[in-house]
Amino acid sequence: MTDTTQMKTDGGNDGREIDTPTIAVTGAAGYIGSRVVVELQEAYPDWELIAIDNQYRGQVDTIGDVDIEHVDIRNRDRLEEALAGADVVCHLAAISGVDDCEENPDLAYEVNVTGTNNVAWFCRKTGAALAFPFSMAVLGDPEEFPITADQPRDPLNWYGRTKLLGERSIEAFADGAFPAHLFLKSNLYGEHVVDETEVSKPTVINFFVNRALAGKTLTVYEPGTQARNFVHVKDVARAYVRSAERLVEQLSNGETGAETYEIASNEDMSVMRVAEIVREVVREERGIEVNIELMENPRSAETMVEEFEVNISSASNFLGWGTEDGVEGAVRELLE
Repeated sequence: MTDTTQMKTDGGNDGREIDTPTIAVTGAAGYIGSRVVVELQEAYPDWELIAIDNQYRGQVDTIGDVDIEHVDIRNRDRLEEALAGADVVCHLAAISGVDDCEENPDLAYEVNVTGTNNVAWFCRKTGAALAFPFSMAVLGDPEEFPITADQPRDPLNWYGRTKLLGERSIEAFADGAFPAHLFLKSNLYGEHVVDETEVSKPTVINFFVNRALAGKTLTVYEPGTQARNFVHVKDVARAYVRSAERLVEQLSNGETGAETYEIASNEDMSVMRVAEIVREVVREERGIEVNIELMENPRSAETMVEEFEVNISSASNFLGWGTEDGVEGAVRELLE
């Protein structure tokens, strides 16, 4: 965790009295946001939840007894109306992924930068707390391992640059006004179910499993030794629950400023090893034989390091968070 000294008690803030917390989730219809709502419902059924999404990549309309309100975070007036009364905002609305941001650079800027500023400005005006994720893409090629959130920022693509701008603006907005948790998160994978709807995303592990089930060759970009850290979407969603708990406490204590946490797992393996795990499990569970083929890498700016260890001790120590799911188990679950 970085910059813990930023978190301080504002002399003019005696703390926020909260009987029953109200938690808002932006991007609530998406891959992570929908799971965050589910985890909050299960952990704290008495808490009030606000769920909003503009359905750009939404996969659900309701989650349990919570309807997802159609709100675009670029519309500041509409956003502030929807978030009114929130004690904590889990800000997950974003144009995510390198390809989507490269193909839609204006939209990525409007949502990831302007939209995030709108959310942070709401928090500054109202004193609501904020949890916000940004990708490992902000680091570019990490300079050393294990990775920590205080390493230099040198994004290699537009996606990383927009998330870096969001990170910096929240640090500025939070200072002296509200507590914020910034999540440096690694590569997500896995599916989950929301009210009988399977919610997924074409992450590399999900992609490999779907190809293997179809009997297709698993294509790995050269050289194949490039490593990534993989964390399950359910584990990431649980981090937001732990974050909300801590943010409610910090609001009560009158604390302000930003804390940064590494949200990752202990599984940092090469893309080739991921493909091999999928091949082995599919053979064992389904009797399907698939090949693995190296192909030319179209992403010239991709990080090519052969290790991707991340130090997650801060999230463990301060949020009481840890991972529960692993890659092999998730592959077996996907096959079911």
